[in-house]
Amino acid sequence: MTQLTTLARPAAGAPAGPSSVRLSQRAKAAIVVQFLLKEEAQVPLTALPEDLQIQLTQLLGEMRYIDRATMHSVFAEFVEELESIGLSFPGDMAGALSALDGKISAQTAARLRKEAGVRQIDDPWKRLTDLPVSRLKRFVTSESTQVAAVMLAKLEVAKAAELLGALPGDVARRITYAMSMTDAVTPDAVERIGLSLAAQLDSEPPKAFRAQPSERVGAILNFSRATTRDDLLTALDEDDKGFAEEVRKSIFTFAHIPDRMSAIDVPKITRDVDQETLAKVTSGAVAESDIRSVDFILSNISNRMPDSIREMSEDMGEVKPKDAEAAMSTVVRAIRALAESGEIALTMPSENDD
Repeated sequence: MTQLTTLARPAAGAPAGPSSVRLSQRAKAAIVVQFLLKEEAQVPLTALPEDLQIQLTQLLGEMRYIDRATMHSVFAEFVEELESIGLSFPGDMAGALSALDGKISAQTAARLRKEAGVRQIDDPWKRLTDLPVSRLKRFVTSESTQVAAVMLAKLEVAKAAELLGALPGDVARRITYAMSMTDAVTPDAVERIGLSLAAQLDSEPPKAFRAQPSERVGAILNFSRATTRDDLLTALDEDDKGFAEEVRKSIFTFAHIPDRMSAIDVPKITRDVDQETLAKVTSGAVAESDIRSVDFILSNISNRMPDSIREMSEDMGEVKPKDAEAAMSTVVRAIRALAESGEIALTMPSENDD
């Protein structure tokens, strides 16, 4: 759209007769746009400033026709300008910040955005609809029912359904009813609501940690001794039961393997965990939940490896609890690495799971 913007800038001369090539830059832009529209090309005119959108629309309504020679002349100029461009830049602070998103620090980006008085991106609803359901839920519960109804209407159907399911029944019913009255909401009102909500996001200070507190605590407890983990969770239950439950959902231990890992993914463990470690796990598993995980792993490994691991386990004899826990941690670490790389997917525990 940079070239269309250049063509659309006011220039000397006005639209002339059908066979004249003395056209204004705006008229030439209108010719290019009309040709692209006729060819059913996708023309992102919304990227142009509003005044240029208005001028182009007015010219499309005023102009009647041009001859073939004029059209060829306009397109030759347009193509020449395209080919002469070596490098293009965003053109404004909002575009520059968008291009550098993730490349400069969050603090620097926030400072520049505040000083320049620009939004983070052009479309506030894109940011809002990309938010996780947990964050959208906080928006919905803190805003009026009417604003929540507009927000729900802007979401994809699947995400809107997930959000409704996460809300208390009476709140969900009120918002659903309010959606029946969104027919009269104007595009300007929707944009103002989006800008207001996005402004709330911009006013939030940048976070030092990407992961939620419960996820960070859960990641640490994953590799703590079982007794330490149980003691800390018990203490958390007394201080903040809700936070303790969130931590439990973030924890993935050896005992969780059968419930959260798919059987077809089990053979991938053996790529990063050697047979000796699996044999230590087999010998050292004492708790019923750990024995269940051992059986799940061995029953889903193909060929003769399970027999080899069991034989090695018998030769080891008794394994110290400390060594067994270390081996189990190695297996868990390998599984989490596979999940973080996207090679496997771990199912999340339901709210009713312990």
